[in-house]
Formats: sequence, structure tokens, C-alpha cells
Amino acid sequence: MCKCCNVSSSTVHLVFVSFFDCISGICMSLVSGSLQRWAVIIAACAVVLCMTPFLLRIVGLRALSMASEAYTAGSFSAAYVTCPSDKVAKDIARGIVEKKLAACVNIIPQITSIYEWKGKIEEDSEVLLMIKTRSSKVSALSEYVRSVHPYEVCVVISLPIEQGNPPYLKWLAETVPE
Repeated sequence: MCKCCNVSSSTVHLVFVSFFDCISGICMSLVSGSLQRWAVIIAACAVVLCMTPFLLRIVGLRALSMASEAYTAGSFSAAYVTCPSDKVAKDIARGIVEKKLAACVNIIPQITSIYEWKGKIEEDSEVLLMIKTRSSKVSALSEYVRSVHPYEVCVVISLPIEQGNPPYLKWLAETVPE
């Protein structure tokens, strides 16, 4: 039974087959001989074209239903940290994942940061960490990063994840304990 439209899968199959039989029967009665093969192909195309909106509606509603049932907006966050080098970035990323403070850390090399520090405009090459975690873990994540980061004032900011791929969000929930 389809949860979004209350139609059983056998009903969908029956409608599809009945429609195909009807169209192909009409085409077969109108032509004979070698044209019958083309009549069946045309009938199949007509069925696909006529059934596509119905099938897309079922698939689309099911996907929307899966996404909205599985996730509460803001339960997870994407946090960002900048690091002075690849080595520092990898060490911090590994520690974050090992301590179960996040499920995944992407290391994005070669970013350029321009900022004001102690009254001067500075420009540095840095490495960016993009961290996916539970929103409830952001404080512990921030504390850990501050304790191991070489900067006097390190960047640790986070943004709530409003929506995403349901299987990925499920994996994130399973990987990072509450």
C-alpha cells in the first residue's frame, strides 16, 4: 500500500497493464503485418506519457514524506573552523571524529582569509574544516577545538541544518550519540 495516496501497488500495476492493453489493442486493430510492432511501441510510449504524472506524484510524495518524518530542522549543525595548515586541520579533524563530537569533517585546503587583527589588515592562507554534528554537541566541539587549536582566537561557528538527504541525516544521528 502506498502511504501517500492509499493505492496498493497491485492496483497501480493493474491500471498500468489495463491501459497498455487498451492502447495496444486499439493500435493493433488499426494496423496489420509489420506495422504491428510499431503499434506496440507507440502504445508503450503513450502509456509511459500518460502514466508519468501519476507515477511522479506517488514517488515525489513518498520522498517528501520520508524527508519530513525523519528529521526535525535544526537538530544538526554544520560547524566551521579555520586552521593554519593541513597537519593542524587533520589532527583536529581526527580528534573531533574520534571523540564522537561529529560524524564527519571535510578538510578544504587553500582558502585565503582576509581579516583585521590587532589594528592591521592581515591575509593568510588557511585550511577550512566543515564539521557535521548534532546541534547539542556544538558547545563541546567548540571547547575541544579551543583546547587544541594553535590560534590565540580560533574560529568556531555553526549554522543549523534545516533539511538534507534523509539517509545521510539518519547516519549522522546514528554516528554521533546524544
